[in-house]
Amino acid sequence: MTSLPRDGAPPLAIDTPIRRRVLLLARRRPTTRGSLLALLALALAVMLAPLLAPQNPYDLASLSVMDNRLAPGEQGMGGITYWLGTDSQGRDMLSAILHGMRTSLIVGVASTAIALAIGVAAGLVAAQFGGAIDSAIMRLVDFMLGFPSILVALVLLSAIGRGVDKVILAIVLVQWAQYARLMRAAAMVERRKEYIEAAVNFGLPTRHIMLAHLLPNSIGSVLVVATISIASAIALEATLSFLGVGVPVTQPSLGLLIANGFEFLLSGEYWIAVFPGLALVALIMSINLIGDRLRRSLNRRAL
Repeated sequence: MTSLPRDGAPPLAIDTPIRRRVLLLARRRPTTRGSLLALLALALAVMLAPLLAPQNPYDLASLSVMDNRLAPGEQGMGGITYWLGTDSQGRDMLSAILHGMRTSLIVGVASTAIALAIGVAAGLVAAQFGGAIDSAIMRLVDFMLGFPSILVALVLLSAIGRGVDKVILAIVLVQWAQYARLMRAAAMVERRKEYIEAAVNFGLPTRHIMLAHLLPNSIGSVLVVATISIASAIALEATLSFLGVGVPVTQPSLGLLIANGFEFLLSGEYWIAVFPGLALVALIMSINLIGDRLRRSLNRRAL
């Protein structure tokens, strides 16, 4: 049995392995290739930021107030060409953006990974044991999902202070509940299948059933949501930093850069806020598009 082609390419068999489906999807869809290449380029630039950046934007000794608010392409007092201009403190915008994206990716990936681990464990336990345990976990999930994410993060950061680790903690707190609910729903579907009943009848240990059967067969859809949630975590971190409760001013952040340039938007010095904003949009869009294509690859009739 085959799926119907959408772009004139030969149809794929329904039993095509997931890895091959992902590769074929990337080959057939220009947006997927472009998003993947863009994300790889951004990730590579972020990892090599100390080498690529012509300036350490948070080393006060290397900054010159005489070079403040230079337009893109202008040269500074030391003969350095600032290709993306400088901000009001004389920081090179290219260097600041590279270091800011580094912070954004660290926060997005770390917070999503931790929240995913907690949510998957909670959802798996709720689905396997049911009863009072399931009710207690799901009521806690309902309670957490009843508040806006930005509100919970703002309250928590106002109480514990600013910092990258504290932003990660705040994002974990607002994200784990959605993974728990998704994992429980997927695991409940798997528990009704015959292979799980057979494993129970054979007397296999509960832990073995959960880790060897329920977990690998239920986690696929949760991983797709987690991929997209990385972009949500990056956007939330940028929002918190823009509002002044995220990372401190001594840490690079795209949100802080946008906030610093916001007052200059109407004065003609657009680059101070626009370029960090474009970097943030590119980062979020590439992750979202890859997550969407990953969802399609897991859908057996998406290709």
